[in-house]
Amino acid sequence: MSGHSKWAKIKHKKGAEDAKRGMVFTKVSKEVTAAAKEGGGNPDTNFRLRAAIAKARECNMPQSNVENAIKKGTGELPGVVYETVVFDAYGPGGVAMLIEGFTDNKNRTTAEIRNMLGKKGGSMAGAGSTAWMFTKKGFITIDTAKASEDVVMEAVLEAGADDIKTDGDTIEVVCDPASFEKVKGALDSKKIETVSAEVTMIPSSTVKVEGADAKNVLGLMENLEEHEDVTHVHANFDISDDEMAKLAEEEE
Repeated sequence: MSGHSKWAKIKHKKGAEDAKRGMVFTKVSKEVTAAAKEGGGNPDTNFRLRAAIAKARECNMPQSNVENAIKKGTGELPGVVYETVVFDAYGPGGVAMLIEGFTDNKNRTTAEIRNMLGKKGGSMAGAGSTAWMFTKKGFITIDTAKASEDVVMEAVLEAGADDIKTDGDTIEVVCDPASFEKVKGALDSKKIETVSAEVTMIPSSTVKVEGADAKNVLGLMENLEEHEDVTHVHANFDISDDEMAKLAEEEE
């Protein structure tokens, strides 16, 4: 199973737990602020901000919180100055990783991310070492129990989807970032429920991991995602369904 499909499922299951800990609001608020700082505070002309606001609505963030996060990004509100950070890294088994964040202290965040990587057998890499392995794409996943590949294909092809395939019990839809909203809207109009939908970084190739490496990769992904300064983690790992079943048995 590809890393994107697998991690999309894990994040979906973790959603309720994260919400209880208040992590969702913190993460989404930082994403809104980062997007506003990068491309301005008008969602009509800033796609990244538009997507971040949509996430905020999905997790029922109060509108006042969203507005304050935007103003913080545009500099209209006094407070801590944040900057965007990107770390190239390698995880267990030679898995390439790209870690995006938003922090008010780059040195602190760098040290903490390096420590997290080291504990799971990973390491920091030079700038650009892994970034070239990833391409920005719209990526949407749908549970096969909710819709068939034919139904999904009929809904998204004319909307601009580039690729549709089924991986286990997950249908993956890939599109150009510029077509993302139209493709997602086509699914919504057909009332096709999605597991995940985001503009993300898709790897050009994957690295198969198993055993301890697979376990450590998933553990590292979870630890990084939970770090308050991290907004996105991209990786090119591939874990087979059989391997996932073994890992699930070990957890029981």
